[in-house]
Amino acid sequence: MADRTSSSSRPSSRRNAQAWAAVASGFLAVAALPAAIGVAQLLEAVELLDAAAAIPVAAVFAVAALVLARGARRRIERTVGRIGGVVPARVGRVLGVLGLCLAVAGAIAVASYYALSSWVD
Repeated sequence: MADRTSSSSRPSSRRNAQAWAAVASGFLAVAALPAAIGVAQLLEAVELLDAAAAIPVAAVFAVAALVLARGARRRIERTVGRIGGVVPARVGRVLGVLGLCLAVAGAIAVASYYALSSWVD
């Protein structure tokens, strides 16, 4: 059996969509808080504390990026790397962790502000 099989003779046209979805979700997680702060700076009707509404949005996108990156890595392992997407899955995971850290830092900052402002009043 020296002939090539159909699976080895042509490159795989399937791609690891979960890995790229993890990158997109991670990018949205990282960009949510700076975008909300930028909107608060541009619009006079929006105050800086109103940008805190982006904290749960960033957290949801970050968790989604982590879940998608994990699924992509499992798919890579199941296909023994033939499906590709190792680098995008890794980038999605890093962006997801960074987005989650930004969301937690934003939540701590807003909670500290409210705690200190109620303590002063």
